[in-house]
Amino acid sequence: MQIIQTTIPGVLLIQPKVFEDSRGYFFESYSQKSFAENNQAFDWVQDNQSSSSYGVIRGLHYQLNPFAQTKLVRVFRGTILDVVVDIRKGSPHYGKVFSVELSAENKTQILVPKGFAHGFSVLSERAEVLYKCDNYYNKSSEAGIIYNDPSLAIDWKVPAEKALVSEKDLILPGLSDIKTNFEYSE
Repeated sequence: MQIIQTTIPGVLLIQPKVFEDSRGYFFESYSQKSFAENNQAFDWVQDNQSSSSYGVIRGLHYQLNPFAQTKLVRVFRGTILDVVVDIRKGSPHYGKVFSVELSAENKTQILVPKGFAHGFSVLSERAEVLYKCDNYYNKSSEAGIIYNDPSLAIDWKVPAEKALVSEKDLILPGLSDIKTNFEYSE
């Protein structure tokens, strides 16, 4: 398993070592030992799974402290564009966007730390997304950023007329108006 630092410190890509032969493939999707060797220790308490059709955009979501969640995201079926935004006050990367295609084929995963908004768009006919969380879901701490905030200029790789966004996500505020209680620290 290879753990790769992205352009935003703390946001990591995880590329498993895949063993393939005529029968199919095998890989470790998570190894506590590998994460610990890279100074990444998490107590995963909840696994989530979603299924979505082409054009669905979910996010950008986060939970406020003390219910914030680190997420380890992977795709079991299809392809998504996974997007994270730094929302830590005082961060030199505040408001910066990082995106990566995750797919069943590339088996790449992304670690989304606390202090980041997270979302994804579905680029394949259908996608099934799995993610681990280090804290439980808490409805009262839900927050988010509207997916099409012009200050973020995110290219979701889905034509606007094909985007499928929930009513809840359509009323989220822009980055300049969000609630955040995350502080940057080195």
